[in-house]
Amino acid sequence: MQERKSAFQQLDYSLLFFLFVLMCISLVAIYSAAGQYNVPIFFVQRQIIWFAVGTILMLAAMMVDYENFKNFSIPLYIIGMVMLLIVRFVPFLSVTRNGATRWIGLDAPLFQPSEFVKIFLIIALAHLIFLIAKKPREKSFKSDCIVVGKILAVGLPPFALILVQPDLGTALVIAAIIFIMILMVGVSFRMIGLLVGLAGSFIAFLVWLHNQYFEFFSIFIKGHQLSRIYAWLDPSANTGGEGYQLYHAMQGIGAGQLYGSGFGSGVKAQSGIIPELHTDFIFAVIGEEFGFVGATVLLVVYFLLLYRMVIIAFNCNNSFGTYLVAGVIGLLVFQIFQNIGMTIGLVPITGLALPFISYGGSALITNMLAVGIVLNVNIRTRHYMFGEEE
Repeated sequence: MQERKSAFQQLDYSLLFFLFVLMCISLVAIYSAAGQYNVPIFFVQRQIIWFAVGTILMLAAMMVDYENFKNFSIPLYIIGMVMLLIVRFVPFLSVTRNGATRWIGLDAPLFQPSEFVKIFLIIALAHLIFLIAKKPREKSFKSDCIVVGKILAVGLPPFALILVQPDLGTALVIAAIIFIMILMVGVSFRMIGLLVGLAGSFIAFLVWLHNQYFEFFSIFIKGHQLSRIYAWLDPSANTGGEGYQLYHAMQGIGAGQLYGSGFGSGVKAQSGIIPELHTDFIFAVIGEEFGFVGATVLLVVYFLLLYRMVIIAFNCNNSFGTYLVAGVIGLLVFQIFQNIGMTIGLVPITGLALPFISYGGSALITNMLAVGIVLNVNIRTRHYMFGEEE
C-alpha cells in the first residue's frame, strides 16, 4: 500500500479552482442580467451569500466519511419522500407559484424539497447498487430485470411525486440519475436497449394520445408544458406566449456572434425583454455579451470540472464512492445540457437552473453539496496494490 496522504494533501485543488471560476462567471453574469432591475448589486450580494452558505455545506459534506452515508441512506430517502408528500398533500405547509406546488413554506417559499431529494436519491441508489454488486449474480436477462426493478422501486416514487407538482425539469433530472445508476450496476446492452425502447415507445404513445385522445393526453402533460413544447417546435410562431423567452434568448445569443456585444451592453439582456434573465436563461446573457468565445470558455470550464470528477471516480478503489461520484456527474451533466439546450432551442423549456451560474438558493446549495460529496470521496481514496477497499 502507498504512503497515506493527509486529506489536505489529497484534496483536488483543480476541481476547486474550476468551481471558483464558475462562481466568478456567475457573479459577472448575474450583475449584467440584473441590470434590468436597476439594483444589480443586490442580486450579486445575495448570490455571494448563497455561495458562502453552499461552501459551508460543501465543507460539512466533506467532514463526514462517505462510508457513513450508507447508514443514513434509508433515513435520508424517507425524509425526502416525507417532504415530497407534504408538498403534495399538506396545503397549509406548501406554497404554489405559477400553477406549480414545489415549495415548503407558509406564506412564502422556504425551500424546494425536490432539490435535496436529488442528493438523497444519489446516496440511496449508490448504497443499493453497492449492495447488489457485492453479491455474485449470474449474467442473465432475468437477473438484469430484478436489478433494474430494485432501482426503479427506489427511484420512481420521488420521480412520480415531483412530476405531479408539476416539475418536469426536476423529474427528468431524477430520471437521469436513475439511468446513470442503472448503467453503473453493469446491466447488459440488451437491457439498456429495452429501457431506451420503452422510453421511446412511451413518447410515441403520448404523441398518439395527443392526436387521438387529447383529454387523456392532458393527464400526462399539463397545458403550460404542452405550450412550451409548441414554443420549442416553432418559437417564432409563439412569441406572444411560452415562446417569448426562447425567441428573444435565441436572438440575443445570435447577436453576440464571435466576441459578444461587451459586458453590460447586450440589447436583449439590458432592455428587460427577457423575464427572469438572471435565473433560468442566464446563458443568454453570456452568449449575447461575451459571444461564442465566452460561451465556449464556460463550456470548457464545465468540461474540466466534470473531467476531474471522472478522474476521481476512476481512482476511487471503493465502489460505493465511485457510484456516488457517478450519480453527481449524471446530475450535473443533465442539468448543464438541459439548461443550455433549452436556451438555444435544442430541447423544450423546463425551468432548470444552470449549475453554479444561475441566481438562486436551493439549486445552488444542492450542487455545492454534490461537489462536497465528490471531494469527500477524493480525500478518502486509498490506493492499494491489490483489489479494492472493503
